[in-house]
Amino acid sequence: MIGSLRGTFLDRPTEGEVVVEVAGVGYRAAVPTSLAASLGPPGSAVFLYVHTHVREDAIVLYGFAHADERRCFEALLGAHGVGPSLALAILSSLSPATLSTAVLEDDADTLCQVPGVGKKTAARLLLELKARLDLPTLGGGPPTPTGGSPRGDARDALAGLGYAPDEIRTALDGVDDDVPVEEMVRTALRELARNR
Repeated sequence: MIGSLRGTFLDRPTEGEVVVEVAGVGYRAAVPTSLAASLGPPGSAVFLYVHTHVREDAIVLYGFAHADERRCFEALLGAHGVGPSLALAILSSLSPATLSTAVLEDDADTLCQVPGVGKKTAARLLLELKARLDLPTLGGGPPTPTGGSPRGDARDALAGLGYAPDEIRTALDGVDDDVPVEEMVRTALRELARNR
């Protein structure tokens, strides 16, 4: 399985697809539309985190700029009735932080903004993604104490979601120490969504 590609951006054959040349071989990968638009001119260096999807009739590569996007894509694929096209459409519309916040806050309206996601699909995704994204429990009961400080617990929860220490430090920088862990995580996820 291909897990990543580092090479030269060659072309955008269609909307949402890129070709990356690695050691003389051009790999065609489906990517979120935001990533396709953000790549530099042909000939520029590119790195993609890749999910290799094997079907009966094809092997398809899905590329992402960040590891947390690939993790969310794979979690979405594990949800009932979600195929690669819908998972990619969701990540083209919502960043991983926005998706995580929507799941934590049971915000079906945010998911319904994605083309192809109706109320029933959104409700099912909210339920299934809570377990698949390995999110901390918010609002449904007290969080499991780890014995550390609330800020440390929030940091651990964000690290568990795949965010880097620098991203976490920046996101938690303006959060008051007096707020509960759940609110710290929500605030940090909103900040991370703004910065992506």
